[in-house]
Amino acid sequence: MSLALRIRALLADALLGAYIGAVVYRIVWGQILGGSPPESVTLAEWLGYAGCAGGFALVGQLARCTPGAWLLWRESMRPWQRTVAQHVVWATVVLTIWTGWSVARVSPVEFFSAKGLESAARLFGALLRPELSILDAALLAMLQTIYIALMATLLGLPPALLLGFLAARNLMRAHPVTFALYAVLRVWINFVRSVEPLIWAVIFSVWVGIGPFAGMLAMLLHTVAALAKLYSEQVESIDPGLVEAVESTGAHPIQVVFYGVVPQVLLPFLAFTIYRWDSNVRMATVIGLVGGGGIGTLLMQYQGLARWQEVGMIVLLIAAVVWVMDYLSARIREMLS
Repeated sequence: MSLALRIRALLADALLGAYIGAVVYRIVWGQILGGSPPESVTLAEWLGYAGCAGGFALVGQLARCTPGAWLLWRESMRPWQRTVAQHVVWATVVLTIWTGWSVARVSPVEFFSAKGLESAARLFGALLRPELSILDAALLAMLQTIYIALMATLLGLPPALLLGFLAARNLMRAHPVTFALYAVLRVWINFVRSVEPLIWAVIFSVWVGIGPFAGMLAMLLHTVAALAKLYSEQVESIDPGLVEAVESTGAHPIQVVFYGVVPQVLLPFLAFTIYRWDSNVRMATVIGLVGGGGIGTLLMQYQGLARWQEVGMIVLLIAAVVWVMDYLSARIREMLS
């Protein structure tokens, strides 16, 4: 058994121990059993979690019957060790589900209560009687949403294409400088993608003011990162034989990319771009809820006034446009493939 495997098992067990300690103290004792832990995490609490992590990891190393050992070298474990490790894994899963149920405050009784069902019936009754008098305003807002998504996709396409090649490991690993650039770009792409477009819309609303420009900028930034991720993964999956054939002719690196890589990724790139525009149309609706313009802003206005018939009209229009966009996107991608 290698030292690397032992270290990985030790870290896995330590993380699991800290997780169990935090869940038991903060959720089970603090919320379910009515305890009163402090609102902020104190130094003593951090030390307690560290103790749980260290104790669990120590037991794992001595007994070799913890989830870390089971995940990494279960073949070499004795039957009783595997059994104990599996029981610990299942106990952790059950604890997690129970905790999630309690944190989310899931209540089937409230969901099916007479008062709740009566309110839902009134709401859906209004939604199913859409107010046609706002159709013209809703159509204009929907067109604005479509164009916001279109501009975010078109403006994000050139930088995404460039980043797609620069963030491909197989193209950037030859030299330490290019590999460092690859690593930095990967971190940036993953960071931007990890932040939801809704959050970017809030940031840009403060930056440039509430309106469609803020919504477009939010989708533009997220589109660049999302497409760059898809493009780079497609570049990394190309057949290296064609690239080697072009390199054997003494071609310049840019020529190698143009003649050896681009022909292999062109159609997938087009499919990814079309799908992203389709996704941006749906995303623009949600971004409008925080002041990003378009149909989402109109929906938020009527929802705030509890005018559910107008909300029903907008929801039906959004559903129709999304269905058409999804159908056209699927057909175009089918033709490209």
